Amino acid sequence: MSAAPIPVRRRVWLRWLACGVVWVCAGGVRAAEVSVEMEGLDDPLEAAVRNTLTLSRYADREVSAPQLRRLMSRADAEIRRALEPFGYYDPQIESEVTRDDDGDFLSRFEIDLGEPVIVRRVRVAVQGPARDDAAIREEIERFAPSEGQPLVHRVYEQHKAAIQSELRSQGYLGAKTLESSVQVVAGVHSAEIDLVWDSGERHRFGEVRFSETQFPDDFLQRYLPWSHDAYYSAEALLHLQQRLVASGYFGAVSVQPDLEHAQNGRVPVDVVLVPDERSVYTAGLFVSTDVGPGGRLGVERRWVNDYGHKLGGEVGYASNRQDATISYRIPSASPEERELSFGASYTDETTDTSESETARIAAVDTLAHWYGFTRTLGLQFLTGDFEIADQTGSSSILFAEASLSRTSSDDPLFPRRGYSVSAGVRATPGAWLSDTAFIQARSSGRWVRALGARSRLLLRAELGAMSVGDFDQLPPELRFFAGGDRSVRGFDFEEIGETDDAGGVVGGEYLATAGIEVEHYPLERWGAALFVDAGDAFRSRFQVNVGAGAGLRWRSPIGVIRLDVAKPIVTDFDRGWRVHLVIGPDL
Repeated sequence: MSAAPIPVRRRVWLRWLACGVVWVCAGGVRAAEVSVEMEGLDDPLEAAVRNTLTLSRYADREVSAPQLRRLMSRADAEIRRALEPFGYYDPQIESEVTRDDDGDFLSRFEIDLGEPVIVRRVRVAVQGPARDDAAIREEIERFAPSEGQPLVHRVYEQHKAAIQSELRSQGYLGAKTLESSVQVVAGVHSAEIDLVWDSGERHRFGEVRFSETQFPDDFLQRYLPWSHDAYYSAEALLHLQQRLVASGYFGAVSVQPDLEHAQNGRVPVDVVLVPDERSVYTAGLFVSTDVGPGGRLGVERRWVNDYGHKLGGEVGYASNRQDATISYRIPSASPEERELSFGASYTDETTDTSESETARIAAVDTLAHWYGFTRTLGLQFLTGDFEIADQTGSSSILFAEASLSRTSSDDPLFPRRGYSVSAGVRATPGAWLSDTAFIQARSSGRWVRALGARSRLLLRAELGAMSVGDFDQLPPELRFFAGGDRSVRGFDFEEIGETDDAGGVVGGEYLATAGIEVEHYPLERWGAALFVDAGDAFRSRFQVNVGAGAGLRWRSPIGVIRLDVAKPIVTDFDRGWRVHLVIGPDL
């Protein structure tokens, strides 16, 4: 005849009786350390339970038997309370206390989570004017947990707070919660969610009060990204702060809505501005295998008048290039961040294929935000003397130009996913003030993708084409060349191009280059690369030139520094080894 099973309640009492015997037997013994073990929980749940369990605070500390008895008496309720936010309302908990050979306590908990509570019904609504607001509706549609999902209180609170935050961000500052409840029926492991808000009326922007600065109030008002009587928006406030910071006039910017003094549905805004240094002086050294080692000195007057105009100048000296520039810029506080600039420059440059002295004046209109691109329109006049191969010349050319560019990356200094594209057109307006007429188009693209955790793939390509009346009258900078640090590595700067009868490189009317590179970083900041580049600059017939090599990479605080060694493997030009050093962004 089999023994009758022991009732559950009696088993619980027997377990506690056994624990009591351990405690009684240890009652006259010195205090001992206690450790806690848990079974049946994954890492996040175990961490949550340990953070709630009072007993965990005594781990590896000496406790007496009476202390341990009090801590264990609380443990069951504390474990249940810790698991409820994760949707487990009916766990089965077995616990015991033992002593090891050294006399220390071991508290062991075996936890069976049971079935999670599932959300059976969700009602989330906003009453009032906000019910038709697209941003609010979108936030409601994203609400979780949805029907059929486990009830996780952290997720519930996050999405509830997101709706409340969106109501305030969109100007519903008087929004009130009409209903907020989560009804849990633990016996059937189900829950019902009810959330209802009354949005109230939507507020509008009131007076914008600027602190005293170097500019008059009417100048600063141009930076407001909203029109008169616009609805209040936290996004618009952030946009205002970003525009003021980007202006370069201020060292500190604070934009704060004065919610306490909102009246008649209007919110005043306080803007505190701290002027930056008016004049900025810069100096730096650089190393480039294209133009040689050198340095630069510059100065910028961040504002020269009450209209915020800027004046700047820079001189640079390297072994193969000397230049000087001066510019006068007129920024506009438009949403597109428009800027009109006028400049003049002088350049004296020597390469393996040419020497030139060029003076330039230019006027450029730039829109930083034009349908997702940076758009430039400009007019330039070049004049100077040049020598290419054994040919000397002197020319003056007036041309218009237009370009579009766009860059997107997850990290400007070291992108693991990103791209940059640009395209531009240049053309002379007939023969007026020009020794020859031409029209030229040029485009380029770069692409970066991560290959696992420590490697990257980099691709790039560049194309160009022109139609020109007298090619010999074009200065070197308007002709196409290939080769160098940022073109086809393994070749000197602008070494690749069409050749004349004497074998001198004179450049080309067409350009096509491409490159592929793989980087691997075995250390956090140090890596190596393998690459192949190819291309040509030509007038009549494309002849591919290919260079290949390897390089060292260092992720410096200012960007990746690249030291490459490369050699031509397919070419009619010199096949010697070249070293290339590049500092700057990948895109």
